[in-house]
Order: sequence, then structure tokens, then C-alpha cells
Amino acid sequence: GFLAKRMLGMNTETRKVPVTVFTGFLGSGKTTLLNHILTSTEHKKRYAIIENELGEVGVDENVLCVPKEEVEEEIVEVVNGCMCCTVRGDLVEALQRMYTKVKNFDGVLIETTGMADPAPVVQTFFVDKNVEPFYELDCVVTVVDAMQIITRLEEEQEDGMKRKEAVEQLAFADKILLNKIDLVTDSLALERIENRIRRINCVASIVRCEYSQVDPSSLLGVKAFTIDRILAHEPDFLSERPQF
Repeated sequence: GFLAKRMLGMNTETRKVPVTVFTGFLGSGKTTLLNHILTSTEHKKRYAIIENELGEVGVDENVLCVPKEEVEEEIVEVVNGCMCCTVRGDLVEALQRMYTKVKNFDGVLIETTGMADPAPVVQTFFVDKNVEPFYELDCVVTVVDAMQIITRLEEEQEDGMKRKEAVEQLAFADKILLNKIDLVTDSLALERIENRIRRINCVASIVRCEYSQVDPSSLLGVKAFTIDRILAHEPDFLSERPQF
């Protein structure tokens, strides 16, 4: 009996599903990137994408197996075997509900709203007892519009009262996609943009791209996130309650 129980226990061990969080302002190219991942047949992996209902364009209807208006539930399977979930309420509840469906998936991708500070989402995976045992944060990817980012950062710097969303999105990133580089014709300007980003985050890798075209395998399942890096800057990070 004891040995059987132990073996049973080994088989039912909870698998932590890797999670990638995508941040970036509206128009930066997050949704385009996610649509690439949903439509690609090259990665041969199954991902569940959580998009909030404020997504700028939303997942391309052509990749869904059924028309959006016919969807009873908020979770939809897409053509390449991935899954898309629209969250209108609590992210924690959605992750709890989804676990049985996604526990054998290659990963969960979360798209945050354009004006969102990624901190509360990141905290959730460490402090929420309903999430922490089932999911692990793999990577935070920030998509940046090369034409707009300097202006955003300057606006935040000038307005002392304004929340520093662009700074936070860059600071939390493990990977930064410098998108729309085709619109920046001056290579020196691109270097200046990268230098400015490096002043905020000197450890994230910066990938230059156009139309959010990036190999998904460089962003997903890469084990890039470490909480120690955040705690080095914000020692109280895990003792604060996530404020969504």
C-alpha cells in the first residue's frame, strides 16, 4: 500500500507551466507578435494565449477554429493547436480555471494592456498561492515601437506625477523587441535608442525587428526570468500585494 501510494504521488506531481508575459504600449506590435505565434506551423508547440479584452486589434479571427461571436466560452482553440483565452475579469481566476486544460501545454503567453505596469502580473507568480504551485514565470518580453519609445520616456521624465509605465515595462524585461526599425532610417538613431534603453535595463537582450517578426523559440521556454534581479532593485517587491 505505502509503495503504491508513493508511486501514485509521483505520477500526480504538479507540473509548473512556463509563462511568458508580453508588455508594450498600444501599437508597439504585441498583438501582431502573438498572431505570428498563433499562426506559425514551424514551432510545433502548443501555447495558450491569454489576451485581455482591451487588446488593440485582438487575435486575428482567421486563425480561430470558430467565429468569435459563436464562442460560448472564453477559451478558443486555434488552427495550429494553440489556444486563445480572453480574460474579462481576474487573471488569477483565469489561470486557475485554465490549468487542467493547459497543464500539458508548452507554455502560457499573457498579453498585458498597453498602459499596464507589469509588476502586479509578475508578483502574482510568486505571491499568489493559487498560482505559484502551478505556473512559473519564464520570460518577460517588452515590445517597443522604435519611433515612439524616446518620446514616451521623455514625457514620463518631464511629468513628475505621471506613472512610469514605459520605464517599468523596460525595467522588468528579459527580452526587448525593438520593433518597427524599418521606420528609423538613421542607424545612429537606432544606436541612441538602444543606449537609452540600456540606461534603464542593462541586462535584457535587445532584438531589432520589423513587423514583430521574431523566431518564437528565442522568446518562449528560455528560462530568462530571475526574481533576484528584481529584488536587487526592489527588496520589498514580494511583500507588497499585487495591485491590478
